[in-house]
Amino acid sequence: MVCLSLHTMIGRLSRSANAVKASPSAHLLVSSAYSSSVENEWERILKPFDLEELRRSMRNKITPRQLCKLIEIPLGISKTVCIFSWVSSQKNFSHTVEVYCALINKLGENREFRKIDEVLSRMKELGVVCDEALFLVIMRWYRDAGLPGNAVRILREMEERFWCKPTFRSYNFVLDLLVSQNCHEMAPPILFEMLNRGVYPTVSSFLIAMKALCLINQLDSACSLLLEMTKHACVPDTSIYRTLIHALCKHRRVADALKLLEEMFLMGCSADVKTFNAILHGLCTLDRIYEAAKLIDRMLMRGCTPNERTYGILMHGLCRNGRIDEARKLLDEITNPNIVLYNTLINGYLMNGQFNEAKAIFYRDMCLRGCEPDVFTFTILIRGLCKAGRLGVAQELLHEMVVKGCSPNIFTYVTVVDGLCKKGRLDEALELLQRMLSRGIKLNVVSYNCLIHAFCKNRRVGEAVGVFNKMKTEGCNPDVFTFNSLIYGFCEIGKIEEACKIFHELVDYGAIPNQVTYNTLISSLLRRGSFQEALNLLNEMDFRGCPPDAITYNALIKSLCKGGFVGKALGLYEEMLKKNAAPNTISYNILINGLCDARDVQTALELLREMIHRGCAPDIVTYNSLINGLCRIGDVHEALKLLDKLQLEGIVPDEITYNTLICWYCKSKMFEDAFWLLGRVIDKGMSPNAVTWSALVKGYVREGSDWVYAIFMASLSANAPCGWQQIVHWAVHSAQFKSDQHQLGVVWLGAQLPHAFLRHLGLMEQILLPTLMVHTTWELTLLLLFHLSILPGKGEEC
Repeated sequence: MVCLSLHTMIGRLSRSANAVKASPSAHLLVSSAYSSSVENEWERILKPFDLEELRRSMRNKITPRQLCKLIEIPLGISKTVCIFSWVSSQKNFSHTVEVYCALINKLGENREFRKIDEVLSRMKELGVVCDEALFLVIMRWYRDAGLPGNAVRILREMEERFWCKPTFRSYNFVLDLLVSQNCHEMAPPILFEMLNRGVYPTVSSFLIAMKALCLINQLDSACSLLLEMTKHACVPDTSIYRTLIHALCKHRRVADALKLLEEMFLMGCSADVKTFNAILHGLCTLDRIYEAAKLIDRMLMRGCTPNERTYGILMHGLCRNGRIDEARKLLDEITNPNIVLYNTLINGYLMNGQFNEAKAIFYRDMCLRGCEPDVFTFTILIRGLCKAGRLGVAQELLHEMVVKGCSPNIFTYVTVVDGLCKKGRLDEALELLQRMLSRGIKLNVVSYNCLIHAFCKNRRVGEAVGVFNKMKTEGCNPDVFTFNSLIYGFCEIGKIEEACKIFHELVDYGAIPNQVTYNTLISSLLRRGSFQEALNLLNEMDFRGCPPDAITYNALIKSLCKGGFVGKALGLYEEMLKKNAAPNTISYNILINGLCDARDVQTALELLREMIHRGCAPDIVTYNSLINGLCRIGDVHEALKLLDKLQLEGIVPDEITYNTLICWYCKSKMFEDAFWLLGRVIDKGMSPNAVTWSALVKGYVREGSDWVYAIFMASLSANAPCGWQQIVHWAVHSAQFKSDQHQLGVVWLGAQLPHAFLRHLGLMEQILLPTLMVHTTWELTLLLLFHLSILPGKGEEC
């Protein structure tokens, strides 16, 4: 009776276990099944039988098949192992591979991987021949547990320890597992290990390895596997070519993708619409629109029908190139365009600044074709309006969107909020966010970042901190952009210590500071004169794996040059090169200006040559520094040669260039050259400014009045702008010039008449009466009018 009941029990419990496994919902609840009614029934049945009583009650041996059924029963691991060990103690009983497979499956289900290794070792000791299916079961449980490394270990031990040679099934399983678990670097070596061991690969083996290589940007290695395929009698199929073509187009290697497309056709493979779309997208990204249009014709010739994505890619390419009318014609040729195509065209019009055309598509064409605008349509329009600064119209459209029953999403609101914040309309932005919250839309990190950045930009850092605290209270995790805004805000108001506290909070929070974070702090510390602290922060950047960029080094180099430590600045430049932080034009300009200020013009010229050699084009700022440096050391003629050279290179001199040369000409008493250069400025259509005239008068007034008169006449012919107050000041206060009453009257009239003659009469009395030795205002007026008569046209005006 006992024996009968036991066998009946095994059958019954096995059927129950199979029922649980057959039901997906029951399978998901296996972990909680021990407290279910089914388990309670099992426990009630099994509890009366301990192992000793079970052993005494058995008159017949349990067969391997029955043991497999017992193992499948969802009992605890300890009970299952006890039953397994007890049955193995039966006389003349040996476990079959099926029994071991059932036990390993049970252990894997319960994540008992150490015991699985013990079972495998026991099987080896007993000389049990393992088959590939057993190891595939183990590898599947490693896959489900997220342990790809252990799966690779088992694959390699199959033949080395257990004399079971793996086939392509095991290798393909491991390859697929590695790619799915983002262990892309490990997949190609497994393929080559497979080939070296003489295991025949399949097309899938190569396909998975190619995907892995493409994901780690080793496209050339992926393409080279095509040759390996032919060596191992594997013919590339459509999936192989599609994978490679997609990867090549993604990295803008469209020419290589087109070659593979030709090879694909030669191999008798047919390209699907996704393959054509990938190449089409690559061509449009490179603005090769004509070739993209030709590819669609070829696509039709090959019997491949373009889909809406095909036309969408081409339309987007046309819009990017400003060929909106052609995109519109293409849309009109499509029988039933979808909302995505309309959105593409509307976005194109907005990118081109054609708001009226975008509105016509939105309000007229879409309605005529029965295509209702969606939330993306409204958001695209609102974004375009916000970028153009038309925030009022954008808010009206947002209201219209709600009226039409189209619910704005978080991106719609954030677009308007960002536009309002950039214009400094923070109160309106806050009001809009309240409306957003009232509609049940929670603020995301972008919304908070817009507000925090706007508050910090407007130096309302206290309110920014309040938003930051609310953000954390609401359970929205701040990101590095949030912390960067706060650091910038505190640095702007001079509270660098508070900015450093925010920086440490960023690190404690688990966010990773980026180059913007460090550059903001370093620049602020340098402005305060804390160079050593800034240098410590530079070292911390390296330690945290955030490489300094050109902006970082430029700030430090500028600070050193400003302090006169040009040698140390050059040392930092050398470090910059070693760390592959490519110097830009600003970097070289700072160093060249620092060297010129230190009168080391020769080194500055060598740095100019190095700058050009490294492919960095000098600009007018570069040459202005060098011209000023050459003039400082008295080499004005070389400075003039450099002026001619920069014009040959297509760089247009600016006011600073000419003012620098004129100033140094005057200081060197080269007045004829200065006057000649002034004429050159006027001939080029440039207007000398107050600095130009001031420099000339400062230099000429000590040399003699004839030069001052010449400068004055040149200024009249050039319609010189304001700045005469300063010129007159230098003229009047020159002792030599006071003796020449005639020319002094001319300079004064040129500065004041005819705009404010009477208004400045009191000032003229104060300055000119003692100088010209006249005694009354009437005599002064007559004298000035006399002098004025020498200027053609001025007397009539007066």
